[in-house]
Amino acid sequence: MADQQEILSGLAEIVNEETGLDPAEVQMDKSFTDDLDIDSLSMMTIVVNAEEKFGVRIPDDEVKNLATVGDAVNFIQSNQG
Repeated sequence: MADQQEILSGLAEIVNEETGLDPAEVQMDKSFTDDLDIDSLSMMTIVVNAEEKFGVRIPDDEVKNLATVGDAVNFIQSNQG
């Protein structure tokens, strides 16, 4: 199982591939929409890629609760395996 830092790094890579954002910008306290300017279409792609990378299922109705990078990291961490 990946630890918090590994998930954050993996998520940063996924965000970088989808949006071109510098992975260093992807911090635990950053909001996907407000700070990173990620739209809903990009967010869905990021979710699908994260599901594949970490072997977790992120239900569509859960995505709206993942406001910050930290929310997503914590969700992945508690749902993997």
